[in-house]
Amino acid sequence: MQVEIITIGDEILIGQIVDTNSAFIGQLLNLNGIRVKQITSVSDDRLHILKALEEARGRADIIIITGGLGPTKDDITKKTLCEYFNTTMRFDEGAYQDVVNIFATFGKDVTPLNRLQAEVPAICEVIHNYNGTAPGMWFDVDGKVYISLPGVPYEMKALMKSQVIPKLKERFEFPSIYHKTVLTQGIGESTLSELISDWEDSLATVNIKLAYLPSPGMVRLRLSTTGKEGDLLFKNVEKKIEELKLIISENIYGYEIFGEEKISLEQMVGKLLRDKKKTVSTAESCTGGYISHLLTKEAGSSDYYIGSVISYAYEIKETELGVPHDVIVKYGAVSKQVVEQMAKAIREKYKTDYSISASGIAGPSGGTEEKPVGTVWVALATPTKVISEKFLFGNNRERNIQKTADAALNMLKKELEG
Repeated sequence: MQVEIITIGDEILIGQIVDTNSAFIGQLLNLNGIRVKQITSVSDDRLHILKALEEARGRADIIIITGGLGPTKDDITKKTLCEYFNTTMRFDEGAYQDVVNIFATFGKDVTPLNRLQAEVPAICEVIHNYNGTAPGMWFDVDGKVYISLPGVPYEMKALMKSQVIPKLKERFEFPSIYHKTVLTQGIGESTLSELISDWEDSLATVNIKLAYLPSPGMVRLRLSTTGKEGDLLFKNVEKKIEELKLIISENIYGYEIFGEEKISLEQMVGKLLRDKKKTVSTAESCTGGYISHLLTKEAGSSDYYIGSVISYAYEIKETELGVPHDVIVKYGAVSKQVVEQMAKAIREKYKTDYSISASGIAGPSGGTEEKPVGTVWVALATPTKVISEKFLFGNNRERNIQKTADAALNMLKKELEG
Protein backbone atom coordinates (compact mmCIF):
# COMPACT_ATOMS: atom_id res chain seq x y z
CA MET A 1 0.00 0.00 0.00
CA GLN A 2 1.68 3.20 -1.22
CA VAL A 3 0.89 6.81 -0.33
CA GLU A 4 1.80 10.04 -2.08
CA ILE A 5 1.57 13.45 -0.43
CA ILE A 6 0.92 16.47 -2.64
CA THR A 7 1.35 19.94 -1.16
CA ILE A 8 -0.12 22.84 -3.10
CA GLY A 9 1.06 26.43 -2.85
CA ASP A 10 3.45 28.89 -4.47
CA GLU A 11 4.55 29.95 -0.97
CA ILE A 12 6.21 26.54 -0.52
CA LEU A 13 8.00 26.59 -3.86
CA ILE A 14 9.49 30.07 -3.37
CA GLY A 15 10.63 29.23 0.15
CA GLN A 16 8.30 31.70 1.86
CA ILE A 17 7.16 28.93 4.20
CA VAL A 18 8.65 25.55 5.08
CA ASP A 19 6.54 22.50 4.26
CA THR A 20 6.08 21.05 7.74
CA ASN A 21 2.79 19.43 6.72
CA SER A 22 4.46 16.66 4.73
CA ALA A 23 6.81 15.86 7.60
CA PHE A 24 3.92 15.57 10.05
CA ILE A 25 1.76 13.49 7.71
CA GLY A 26 4.67 11.21 6.79
CA GLN A 27 5.53 10.54 10.41
CA LEU A 28 1.93 9.95 11.46
CA LEU A 29 1.32 7.58 8.55
CA ASN A 30 4.51 5.64 9.28
CA LEU A 31 3.58 5.22 12.94
CA ASN A 32 0.41 3.55 11.71
CA GLY A 33 2.14 1.18 9.29
CA ILE A 34 1.48 3.28 6.18
CA ARG A 35 4.43 3.95 3.88
CA VAL A 36 4.88 7.17 1.90
CA LYS A 37 6.15 6.56 -1.63
CA GLN A 38 6.66 10.16 -2.68
CA ILE A 39 6.14 13.78 -1.62
CA THR A 40 5.36 16.29 -4.36
CA SER A 41 5.01 20.08 -4.13
CA VAL A 42 3.16 21.93 -6.87
CA SER A 43 2.20 25.52 -7.61
CA ASP A 44 -1.24 27.10 -7.47
CA ASP A 45 -1.72 26.26 -11.11
CA ARG A 46 -4.62 24.21 -12.49
CA LEU A 47 -2.61 22.27 -15.07
CA HIS A 48 0.21 21.61 -12.64
CA ILE A 49 -2.22 20.20 -10.07
CA LEU A 50 -4.02 18.05 -12.64
CA LYS A 51 -0.73 16.60 -13.86
CA ALA A 52 0.43 15.88 -10.31
CA LEU A 53 -2.82 14.06 -9.50
CA GLU A 54 -2.61 11.93 -12.64
CA GLU A 55 1.02 11.00 -12.03
CA ALA A 56 0.33 10.17 -8.37
CA ARG A 57 -2.48 7.84 -9.41
CA GLY A 58 0.07 5.70 -11.24
CA ARG A 59 2.35 5.46 -8.22
CA ALA A 60 0.13 5.36 -5.15
CA ASP A 61 -3.05 3.87 -3.75
CA ILE A 62 -3.69 6.78 -1.40
CA ILE A 63 -3.09 10.41 -2.39
CA ILE A 64 -3.18 13.04 0.37
CA ILE A 65 -3.40 16.66 -0.76
CA THR A 66 -2.91 19.76 1.41
CA GLY A 67 -3.43 23.40 0.61
CA GLY A 68 -5.46 25.60 -1.71
CA LEU A 69 -8.81 25.25 0.10
CA GLY A 70 -9.26 28.83 1.25
CA PRO A 71 -12.12 31.14 0.17
CA THR A 72 -10.05 33.45 -2.04
CA LYS A 73 -9.55 33.32 -5.80
CA ASP A 74 -6.01 31.95 -5.59
CA ASP A 75 -7.29 28.84 -3.78
CA ILE A 76 -8.20 26.59 -6.70
CA THR A 77 -7.89 23.06 -5.30
CA LYS A 78 -11.64 22.33 -5.05
CA LYS A 79 -12.39 23.52 -8.56
CA THR A 80 -9.44 21.57 -9.93
CA LEU A 81 -10.58 18.41 -8.13
CA CYS A 82 -14.02 18.86 -9.68
CA GLU A 83 -12.40 18.99 -13.10
CA TYR A 84 -10.16 15.99 -12.38
CA PHE A 85 -13.09 13.83 -11.25
CA ASN A 86 -15.44 15.23 -13.90
CA THR A 87 -18.01 16.32 -11.34
CA THR A 88 -19.74 19.50 -10.17
CA MET A 89 -20.00 21.43 -6.92
CA ARG A 90 -22.72 20.86 -4.33
CA PHE A 91 -23.59 22.77 -1.18
CA ASP A 92 -23.02 20.68 1.96
CA GLU A 93 -25.21 21.72 4.86
CA GLY A 94 -23.04 19.97 7.44
CA ALA A 95 -19.92 21.74 6.23
CA TYR A 96 -21.82 25.04 6.31
CA GLN A 97 -22.85 24.46 9.91
CA ASP A 98 -19.19 23.95 10.78
CA VAL A 99 -18.44 27.36 9.25
CA VAL A 100 -21.33 28.93 11.18
CA ASN A 101 -20.02 27.46 14.43
CA ILE A 102 -16.50 28.76 13.81
CA PHE A 103 -17.78 32.29 13.15
CA ALA A 104 -20.07 32.11 16.18
CA THR A 105 -17.08 31.55 18.46
CA PHE A 106 -15.85 35.00 17.39
CA GLY A 107 -19.32 36.54 17.63
CA LYS A 108 -19.56 37.10 13.88
CA ASP A 109 -21.90 36.17 11.05
CA VAL A 110 -20.72 34.12 8.07
CA THR A 111 -19.71 36.29 5.14
CA PRO A 112 -20.87 35.43 1.59
CA LEU A 113 -17.27 34.60 0.71
CA ASN A 114 -16.90 32.14 3.57
CA ARG A 115 -20.28 30.59 2.77
CA LEU A 116 -18.59 29.28 -0.37
CA GLN A 117 -16.41 27.10 1.85
CA ALA A 118 -19.39 24.76 2.22
CA GLU A 119 -19.40 24.07 -1.52
CA VAL A 120 -17.58 20.81 -2.27
CA PRO A 121 -17.22 18.40 -5.22
CA ALA A 122 -20.42 16.37 -5.52
CA ILE A 123 -18.76 12.94 -5.30
CA CYS A 124 -16.70 13.61 -2.17
CA GLU A 125 -17.39 12.66 1.42
CA VAL A 126 -16.92 15.66 3.70
CA ILE A 127 -14.38 15.40 6.51
CA HIS A 128 -15.68 17.87 9.07
CA ASN A 129 -13.23 20.56 10.15
CA TYR A 130 -14.01 21.83 13.64
CA ASN A 131 -11.02 24.18 13.76
CA GLY A 132 -11.43 26.13 10.53
CA THR A 133 -13.76 26.94 7.67
CA ALA A 134 -12.32 24.64 4.95
CA PRO A 135 -13.71 21.09 5.12
CA GLY A 136 -11.56 18.11 4.30
CA MET A 137 -12.70 15.91 1.40
CA TRP A 138 -12.49 12.14 0.86
CA PHE A 139 -12.75 10.68 -2.65
CA ASP A 140 -12.93 6.92 -3.25
CA VAL A 141 -12.55 6.44 -7.02
CA ASP A 142 -11.54 3.32 -8.96
CA GLY A 143 -9.90 1.73 -5.95
CA LYS A 144 -7.85 4.82 -5.19
CA VAL A 145 -8.41 7.11 -2.20
CA TYR A 146 -7.81 10.85 -2.52
CA ILE A 147 -7.89 12.98 0.61
CA SER A 148 -7.84 16.77 0.35
CA LEU A 149 -7.03 18.69 3.54
CA PRO A 150 -6.57 22.36 4.45
CA GLY A 151 -3.00 23.61 4.42
CA VAL A 152 -3.22 25.33 7.83
CA PRO A 153 -1.10 22.98 9.99
CA TYR A 154 -3.31 23.24 13.09
CA GLU A 155 -6.40 22.25 11.12
CA MET A 156 -4.66 19.57 9.05
CA LYS A 157 -3.12 17.86 12.08
CA ALA A 158 -6.44 17.62 13.89
CA LEU A 159 -8.14 16.13 10.83
CA MET A 160 -5.33 13.61 10.24
CA LYS A 161 -5.28 12.35 13.81
CA SER A 162 -8.98 12.29 14.63
CA GLN A 163 -10.54 11.34 11.29
CA VAL A 164 -8.21 10.45 8.42
CA ILE A 165 -6.09 7.81 10.18
CA PRO A 166 -9.11 5.97 11.70
CA LYS A 167 -10.89 6.05 8.34
CA LEU A 168 -7.85 4.71 6.49
CA LYS A 169 -7.57 1.85 8.97
CA GLU A 170 -11.21 0.96 8.34
CA ARG A 171 -10.64 0.98 4.59
CA PHE A 172 -7.25 -0.82 4.41
CA GLU A 173 -5.13 -3.29 6.35
CA PHE A 174 -1.62 -2.09 7.14
CA PRO A 175 1.48 -3.89 8.53
CA SER A 176 3.46 -2.87 11.62
CA ILE A 177 6.52 -0.66 11.17
CA TYR A 178 9.20 -0.13 13.82
CA HIS A 179 12.12 2.30 13.82
CA LYS A 180 14.78 2.87 16.44
CA THR A 181 17.73 5.22 16.04
CA VAL A 182 21.11 4.78 17.71
CA LEU A 183 22.86 8.09 18.43
CA THR A 184 26.64 8.04 18.03
CA GLN A 185 29.30 10.69 18.62
CA GLY A 186 33.03 10.93 18.15
CA ILE A 187 33.30 8.76 15.03
CA GLY A 188 32.88 9.73 11.37
CA GLU A 189 30.37 8.15 9.02
CA SER A 190 32.90 6.33 6.82
CA THR A 191 34.94 5.01 9.76
CA LEU A 192 31.76 3.91 11.48
CA SER A 193 30.58 2.13 8.33
CA GLU A 194 33.81 0.16 8.07
CA LEU A 195 33.76 -0.75 11.75
CA ILE A 196 30.21 -2.14 11.73
CA SER A 197 30.24 -3.60 8.22
CA ASP A 198 29.76 -7.24 9.25
CA TRP A 199 27.06 -6.31 11.74
CA GLU A 200 25.28 -4.26 9.07
CA ASP A 201 25.34 -7.22 6.67
CA SER A 202 23.70 -9.41 9.32
CA LEU A 203 20.65 -7.12 9.52
CA ALA A 204 19.20 -8.51 6.30
CA THR A 205 18.68 -11.90 7.93
CA VAL A 206 15.97 -10.40 10.14
CA ASN A 207 14.58 -7.92 7.57
CA ILE A 208 16.09 -4.80 9.12
CA LYS A 209 17.28 -1.87 7.02
CA LEU A 210 19.95 0.56 8.22
CA ALA A 211 20.19 4.27 7.36
CA TYR A 212 23.13 6.56 8.18
CA LEU A 213 22.00 10.06 9.18
CA PRO A 214 25.12 12.22 9.67
CA SER A 215 25.13 15.71 11.18
CA PRO A 216 27.90 17.88 12.66
CA GLY A 217 29.61 15.93 15.43
CA MET A 218 27.38 12.88 15.33
CA VAL A 219 25.93 10.09 13.21
CA ARG A 220 22.46 8.62 13.74
CA LEU A 221 21.92 4.98 12.81
CA ARG A 222 18.26 4.28 12.10
CA LEU A 223 17.14 0.65 12.14
CA SER A 224 13.81 0.05 10.35
CA THR A 225 11.74 -3.08 9.92
CA THR A 226 8.22 -4.00 8.92
CA GLY A 227 5.98 -7.04 9.26
CA LYS A 228 2.76 -8.42 10.74
CA GLU A 229 4.03 -9.12 14.26
CA GLY A 230 4.94 -5.91 16.08
CA ASP A 231 6.43 -7.67 19.11
CA LEU A 232 8.80 -9.69 16.93
CA LEU A 233 9.95 -6.54 15.10
CA PHE A 234 10.77 -4.91 18.43
CA LYS A 235 12.70 -7.95 19.69
CA ASN A 236 14.74 -8.26 16.48
CA VAL A 237 15.79 -4.61 16.55
CA GLU A 238 16.68 -4.67 20.24
CA LYS A 239 18.77 -7.80 19.78
CA LYS A 240 20.74 -6.20 16.95
CA ILE A 241 21.33 -3.05 18.99
CA GLU A 242 22.75 -5.16 21.81
CA GLU A 243 25.17 -6.67 19.28
CA LEU A 244 26.09 -3.18 18.07
CA LYS A 245 26.87 -2.05 21.62
CA LEU A 246 29.60 -4.68 21.80
CA ILE A 247 31.30 -3.00 18.83
CA ILE A 248 30.90 0.76 19.45
CA SER A 249 29.73 1.15 23.05
CA GLU A 250 32.13 4.09 23.58
CA ASN A 251 30.48 6.04 20.77
CA ILE A 252 26.82 5.47 21.62
CA TYR A 253 25.27 8.23 23.71
CA GLY A 254 21.55 7.59 23.34
CA TYR A 255 18.57 6.34 21.37
CA GLU A 256 15.47 7.70 19.64
CA ILE A 257 12.18 5.90 19.12
CA PHE A 258 10.45 7.08 15.95
CA GLY A 259 7.42 9.20 16.81
CA GLU A 260 8.53 9.91 20.37
CA GLU A 261 10.05 13.19 21.49
CA LYS A 262 13.75 13.35 20.66
CA ILE A 263 16.17 13.79 23.55
CA SER A 264 19.23 15.89 22.79
CA LEU A 265 22.71 15.32 24.18
CA GLU A 266 22.42 18.40 26.36
CA GLN A 267 19.11 17.13 27.76
CA MET A 268 20.73 13.81 28.64
CA VAL A 269 23.60 15.60 30.39
CA GLY A 270 21.19 17.88 32.24
CA LYS A 271 19.15 14.93 33.47
CA LEU A 272 22.26 13.12 34.70
CA LEU A 273 23.46 16.22 36.55
CA ARG A 274 20.06 16.78 38.14
CA ASP A 275 19.60 13.13 39.11
CA LYS A 276 23.07 13.01 40.70
CA LYS A 277 22.66 16.49 42.24
CA LYS A 278 25.88 17.68 40.63
CA THR A 279 26.85 21.06 39.16
CA VAL A 280 28.89 22.15 36.17
CA SER A 281 30.64 25.27 34.92
CA THR A 282 32.32 26.04 31.61
CA ALA A 283 35.36 27.90 30.32
CA GLU A 284 35.01 28.52 26.61
CA SER A 285 37.22 30.01 23.96
CA CYS A 286 36.53 28.87 20.38
CA THR A 287 32.86 28.03 21.13
CA GLY A 288 32.15 31.54 22.39
CA GLY A 289 29.52 30.43 24.91
CA TYR A 290 27.78 27.85 22.74
CA ILE A 291 28.30 25.05 25.27
CA SER A 292 26.70 27.26 27.92
CA HIS A 293 23.85 28.02 25.56
CA LEU A 294 23.13 24.32 25.04
CA LEU A 295 23.26 23.59 28.78
CA THR A 296 20.83 26.41 29.57
CA LYS A 297 18.29 25.72 26.81
CA GLU A 298 16.20 23.56 29.15
CA ALA A 299 13.95 24.96 31.86
CA GLY A 300 15.38 24.21 35.29
CA SER A 301 19.00 24.22 34.16
CA SER A 302 19.78 26.48 37.12
CA ASP A 303 19.64 23.29 39.21
CA TYR A 304 22.99 22.21 37.79
CA TYR A 305 24.52 24.96 35.64
CA ILE A 306 26.44 27.65 37.56
CA GLY A 307 28.19 29.89 35.05
CA SER A 308 30.94 30.41 32.52
CA VAL A 309 33.92 32.49 31.54
CA ILE A 310 34.18 33.18 27.81
CA SER A 311 37.95 33.54 27.63
CA TYR A 312 38.21 34.36 23.96
CA ALA A 313 41.27 36.61 24.33
CA TYR A 314 44.61 35.55 25.79
CA GLU A 315 44.29 38.26 28.43
CA ILE A 316 41.04 36.80 29.78
CA LYS A 317 42.60 33.34 30.00
CA GLU A 318 45.31 34.90 32.14
CA THR A 319 43.31 37.32 34.31
CA GLU A 320 40.09 35.33 34.81
CA LEU A 321 41.38 31.76 34.70
CA GLY A 322 44.96 32.15 35.89
CA VAL A 323 46.61 30.57 32.88
CA PRO A 324 50.28 31.60 33.16
CA HIS A 325 51.47 33.89 30.39
CA ASP A 326 54.58 31.79 29.78
CA VAL A 327 52.44 28.64 29.34
CA ILE A 328 50.41 30.33 26.58
CA VAL A 329 53.63 31.57 24.93
CA LYS A 330 55.29 28.17 25.14
CA TYR A 331 52.40 25.88 24.16
CA GLY A 332 49.88 28.19 22.51
CA ALA A 333 46.28 28.90 23.52
CA VAL A 334 45.17 25.76 21.69
CA SER A 335 46.98 23.17 23.75
CA LYS A 336 46.53 20.47 26.35
CA GLN A 337 48.28 22.58 28.98
CA VAL A 338 46.07 25.63 28.51
CA VAL A 339 42.73 23.84 28.20
CA GLU A 340 43.38 21.76 31.31
CA GLN A 341 44.28 24.89 33.28
CA MET A 342 41.06 26.52 32.06
CA ALA A 343 38.98 23.57 33.26
CA LYS A 344 40.66 23.42 36.68
CA ALA A 345 40.40 27.17 37.19
CA ILE A 346 36.72 27.53 36.34
CA ARG A 347 35.80 24.58 38.57
CA GLU A 348 37.66 26.13 41.50
CA LYS A 349 36.39 29.64 40.73
CA TYR A 350 32.71 28.64 40.73
CA LYS A 351 33.06 25.69 43.14
CA THR A 352 31.27 23.21 40.89
CA ASP A 353 31.49 19.42 40.85
CA TYR A 354 32.50 19.35 37.19
CA SER A 355 33.75 21.77 34.58
CA ILE A 356 34.40 21.57 30.87
CA SER A 357 36.63 23.79 28.76
CA ALA A 358 37.40 24.19 25.09
CA SER A 359 40.03 26.03 23.06
CA GLY A 360 40.54 25.68 19.34
CA ILE A 361 40.86 27.20 15.90
CA ALA A 362 37.32 27.41 14.56
CA GLY A 363 38.35 28.99 11.27
CA PRO A 364 38.17 29.71 8.45
CA SER A 365 41.54 31.39 9.12
CA GLY A 366 44.08 31.26 11.93
CA GLY A 367 45.47 27.78 11.34
CA THR A 368 49.11 26.79 10.99
CA GLU A 369 50.87 23.73 9.64
CA GLU A 370 51.26 22.43 13.19
CA LYS A 371 47.74 23.39 14.24
CA PRO A 372 45.43 23.55 11.20
CA VAL A 373 41.93 25.00 11.24
CA GLY A 374 39.66 22.63 13.15
CA THR A 375 42.23 21.75 15.81
CA VAL A 376 40.44 21.73 19.17
CA TRP A 377 41.35 20.74 22.71
CA VAL A 378 38.57 19.86 25.17
CA ALA A 379 39.12 19.22 28.89
CA LEU A 380 36.98 17.95 31.75
CA ALA A 381 37.76 18.61 35.42
CA THR A 382 36.24 16.40 38.12
CA PRO A 383 36.75 16.32 41.89
CA THR A 384 39.64 13.88 41.41
CA LYS A 385 41.18 14.43 37.98
CA VAL A 386 41.49 16.43 34.78
CA ILE A 387 41.26 14.71 31.41
CA SER A 388 41.64 16.21 27.95
CA GLU A 389 41.40 15.21 24.32
CA LYS A 390 42.52 16.66 21.02
CA PHE A 391 40.23 16.76 17.98
CA LEU A 392 40.67 17.64 14.30
CA PHE A 393 37.27 18.69 12.99
CA GLY A 394 37.83 20.36 9.61
CA ASN A 395 37.60 23.85 8.16
CA ASN A 396 33.93 24.80 8.56
CA ARG A 397 33.55 27.29 11.43
CA GLU A 398 29.92 26.58 12.29
CA ARG A 399 30.42 22.82 12.22
CA ASN A 400 33.57 23.10 14.30
CA ILE A 401 31.74 24.97 17.03
CA GLN A 402 28.90 22.43 17.02
CA LYS A 403 31.28 19.45 17.03
CA THR A 404 33.33 20.93 19.87
CA ALA A 405 30.23 21.42 22.01
CA ASP A 406 29.06 17.87 21.29
CA ALA A 407 32.47 16.46 22.15
CA ALA A 408 32.60 18.39 25.42
CA LEU A 409 29.09 17.37 26.47
CA ASN A 410 29.71 13.76 25.54
CA MET A 411 32.90 13.73 27.60
CA LEU A 412 30.91 14.97 30.61
CA LYS A 413 28.11 12.48 29.93
CA LYS A 414 30.50 9.52 29.91
CA GLU A 415 32.04 10.66 33.19
CA LEU A 416 28.64 11.05 34.83
CA GLU A 417 27.67 7.58 33.67
CA GLY A 418 30.86 6.12 35.10
